Amino acid sequence: MKRTFLTAFFFFIALSAKGQKQAVSPDTIALFFDELATASSRNAGLWNKDLYGPVILIDPKTREFFANEPDSEGILKRNGKIYSGVLPASINIANTAVNWGGKRWAMIMLPLSQDKESRINLLAHESFHSIQPALGFTLNNAENNHLDQKEGRIYLRLELEALKQAVRSTSQKEMKQHLTSALTFRKYRNMLYKNSETAENLLELNEGIAEFTGLIVSGRNNEQTRSSLLNGINDFMKNPTFVRSFAYYTTPVYGYLLYKKDKDWNKRIDGKTDLTGYFIKAFNVIIPSDLKKAAGNLADRYNGKSITEEETEREEKTRRLIAEYKLKFIQQPHFEIKFEKMNVSFDPRNIVPIEDKGTVYPNIRVTDLWGILTVENGALMSPNWDKISISNPVKTENKKISGDGWILELADGYTISKDESSGNYRLVKN
Repeated sequence: MKRTFLTAFFFFIALSAKGQKQAVSPDTIALFFDELATASSRNAGLWNKDLYGPVILIDPKTREFFANEPDSEGILKRNGKIYSGVLPASINIANTAVNWGGKRWAMIMLPLSQDKESRINLLAHESFHSIQPALGFTLNNAENNHLDQKEGRIYLRLELEALKQAVRSTSQKEMKQHLTSALTFRKYRNMLYKNSETAENLLELNEGIAEFTGLIVSGRNNEQTRSSLLNGINDFMKNPTFVRSFAYYTTPVYGYLLYKKDKDWNKRIDGKTDLTGYFIKAFNVIIPSDLKKAAGNLADRYNGKSITEEETEREEKTRRLIAEYKLKFIQQPHFEIKFEKMNVSFDPRNIVPIEDKGTVYPNIRVTDLWGILTVENGALMSPNWDKISISNPVKTENKKISGDGWILELADGYTISKDESSGNYRLVKN
């Protein structure tokens, strides 16, 4: 089974664009492309490779998209200085890198921020994903389900609080003190959860390094960068879950602070680098031997008491939510769809791990040989990503089937059937 993951910040885009009335004209799009090209050229030394390549900007509501280059499919037509067309329904929309029309494109959803630096940050982030295989970085969106557990969340939040203080520091000594605290919390968290260090590292090498790239290429001055990092962490803390999005806020801080003293540090890493170990060595940090004691002693300096109280309350609510999801997608009759050649996009900020049963994605879109599934009210992805479970269907109109918060558009050659003994539905290939 072939599978492709497109991690999409659907709601982030909606929230960041709130109140903005941005005209999407060919001239405006051309300006966005020019901004990225200029910023990429100015920062060509960051990776010794030009970030600026094929770029798609797309309206997720209409699927109208704009590009800086033509495609081999003939869908894009010249429109002033740019190209435009309508993206085929078989291609998922996300902020990501996608192989289409014989090229590897950076895809970004419209509208973009009216703030120039934020706009370039996002464009550069996704452009990095286009070139990262050539730089030796494997595409990987590892799940970190331990970060939905009480202790995992507590020690990630403590790490981020320490990183905020490191960003605010006015001396190297003070900064190192807070970085030592941050990395101590991290090492203790990794000690609590088996294999968590590997899973976290995979996501940081993917999304973390991409976001560090966007931050540097954005063109912000030091004050703007510090403000962006601090505001980003504060906003991140409001996310329902941290499992797939934490790397956007950890790696950029470590990376930026290190970049200020060593502008070539990132050129000495690759897809196999242990970033935690790298940062410990680069900042000359000494990690305490008794991690449990050290983490406990440091916690009060970084709002440890209030964080623990908040996470204890959240844990109770999460238990109830998990029970509801288990009833809906496992215990009572449901619709199970197996993948054949799957492509998926989702919002990584609100997913809910369900013990060893998989992960619930409140919002997800799946394309496969059997058609297109759009979910807006939850679906359970199996642990090994070979199938997805949704509630039973309630309405069928030819090839369009719908249920509680989902729509399935079946391709020719596929139908659904009900197992009368269990009440479960399944997909049938004719």
